[in-house]
Amino acid sequence: MRILTLQLALAVLLGAALSGPVQAEIYTYVDENGVLHFSNVPTSKRYQYAGPEIEDTVAYYSSPDMFDHYIRDAASLHGLDFALVKAVVQVESNFNPNAVSDAGAIGLMQIMPANLTAFRLHDPYDPRANIMAGTRYLKSLLKKFNEDLELSLAAYNAGPSTVERYDGIPPYQETRKYVNRVLAYYARYKNAN
Repeated sequence: MRILTLQLALAVLLGAALSGPVQAEIYTYVDENGVLHFSNVPTSKRYQYAGPEIEDTVAYYSSPDMFDHYIRDAASLHGLDFALVKAVVQVESNFNPNAVSDAGAIGLMQIMPANLTAFRLHDPYDPRANIMAGTRYLKSLLKKFNEDLELSLAAYNAGPSTVERYDGIPPYQETRKYVNRVLAYYARYKNAN
């Protein structure tokens, strides 16, 4: 009976979400008392994505934990903090491996096409390969800027030559906002572990 109730409630919610021009992601979990919880904003890891499944790309970035195993591998290989790499992925692509920016940057860590060869990245849409390449690049920026995290993040966003030209974080609103967002997510992910 409980499974039927769960299926009926989910069908009603998914039907409502798909019926109009506005659609929301739905997350659910069943607690220890058998109570079904719904949310459009998951507040704990207990919530699981329940829909709507509109197209393949939606399914990819609906869960911020979906690429954690790749992020952990890349962070470990390059000696970076998992929470930092995850924060960069969050801000760069919101966990969408098919993301393409207005400037043409591709994938989870938004690699520019001009850098594909230098980063040895054959398929920028491949989540594992993109995360490995972006993490390797972030590590190289940290070395270049003497482990200064803010300068390295600014360089990831605006380019290392721009950071060098301004001898600090460039006075670009986008870059300053980017650095602050990554640092905020970094603190959040670090505190979550």
